[in-house]
Amino acid sequence: MSDPASRPVPPTPVSAVQAQALDRGELPPVEEVRHGVWSIAFPFGDGDFSLGYLIEGCDGALTLIDPGWADDANLDRLEAALREIDHSMADIALVAITHLHADHLGGADAVRRASGARIALHAFEQRALDERTADAAAADADIARWGAPADDEEALVASWGSGRHLPRVTADLLLADGDELPIAGRRLRAVHTPGHTAGHLCFVEPEQRLIFTGDHVLPRINPGIGLGGRADGNPLDDYLASLGRVIALDVPGADALEVCPGHEFRFVGLSDRAQALVDHRAARSADAAAALDALAGARESPTDADTTVASATDARTTHAGTTDPSASDAGTTDASLDRPTVWQVAERMSWTGGIASLHGYRLGSALAQTEWHVQALGRLGELRPSS
Repeated sequence: MSDPASRPVPPTPVSAVQAQALDRGELPPVEEVRHGVWSIAFPFGDGDFSLGYLIEGCDGALTLIDPGWADDANLDRLEAALREIDHSMADIALVAITHLHADHLGGADAVRRASGARIALHAFEQRALDERTADAAAADADIARWGAPADDEEALVASWGSGRHLPRVTADLLLADGDELPIAGRRLRAVHTPGHTAGHLCFVEPEQRLIFTGDHVLPRINPGIGLGGRADGNPLDDYLASLGRVIALDVPGADALEVCPGHEFRFVGLSDRAQALVDHRAARSADAAAALDALAGARESPTDADTTVASATDARTTHAGTTDPSASDAGTTDASLDRPTVWQVAERMSWTGGIASLHGYRLGSALAQTEWHVQALGRLGELRPSS
């Protein structure tokens, strides 16, 4: 990541209440966004929260975008919010999902059981949920190829690979790009924005100048990519194209879209924030290129220090958890052994806090992103192949 001092200034919050609550580490209250549109916070983890949205049709029926983490307390919180806006659980007719992560999709099945609502998400997210076993095996293979130290590799398998948890949900309605949600009196359109996950959706309502962005565009967080479902191509390419799509939706001035994100706070300035995320990805690609160049230079002109570091890294990055490099590299050529692993590239990149500060799922995200940036640079051939 870039140095904090060099990061662009976050957009100005539309909701001061949400921004203040975030800064204080508190949950924001239910807040009316527009007539018939409300935001609601769902806590999860250690002090984090996601943002869901209730949207009222002209017939009084409600659509809930992203019901948050599966938790009895969150269901109680939803029921309390519904009472606050003079509705009940029975009024929820549709649960619309931006993406498959547990802090967005997790509570969907409980809401469906309590209300009789239908669940709607993109077909690619349903495919990822259905193919979780095969995807987990592929993720374990990725982890083995990355060449992380043995202790980190075990934690990666538990959090990024076959030990990762995804909600078990079967949707009632599969959405595609351009579909309008069945909300009486409203035109809320699904926009396919792959990158963060393969089937990520934003929902835009042009008449109200609102866009619900899930985790595609957030005001301060730089979203990870490739975090759900095996994409047919490079998730980085998908993400950059998707940022271009939402930039094209925005207009300057009074008609600018108000962004209703899945975390943090509502804001305006979608195109500027999305462009900042494009720039962040360009900087990350340059970072990966510099790491590859440095590693190539070290191989061509090794110093005693380089040799010592390389030997120590190879001893730590065996695929079988041993300290014998030959045990993990059996079947590769001598020339390919000189190529760096994904781990060796990533540890030379400028992650905030350094790679040593990343563990489990966050480390998996960093390593996957490293490989995708190398692929986008056309330099995958410079990495050590699978053993």
